[in-house]
Amino acid sequence: MTATRLLLIAAGLMGATGVAFAALASHRYAGTSLSVAATMLSLHAPAVIAVAIGRKGAFLADLPARVAAWGLVVGTALFSGDLAVRTFAGTAPFPMAAPVGGMVMIAAWLGVALAGAIGGRREG
Repeated sequence: MTATRLLLIAAGLMGATGVAFAALASHRYAGTSLSVAATMLSLHAPAVIAVAIGRKGAFLADLPARVAAWGLVVGTALFSGDLAVRTFAGTAPFPMAAPVGGMVMIAAWLGVALAGAIGGRREG
């Protein structure tokens, strides 16, 4: 399976989880940080798709785009996963999971900027 296909699968799972968390945050877990987790998942899922396609279409430099896309997946999973586990189980998966995930997301976005600045094989 290609890296692009894996990223698209990850993005689809992120988007579906974001919608599910939003529904839960609106009903059963109103007033919790689950809505923040839903927002982060819902915002980053299409970003992962865009970076994967931009890399595959050679509009973004390959290596920084690939690292950035996986950084968005991992960072969002850490951040949103921490908030979800805190909501559902009342405990944190590990100390500093959300802040580490947030820092990974920030670094990944900077990686997207770098991939765009370098550019791919195609001019546009």
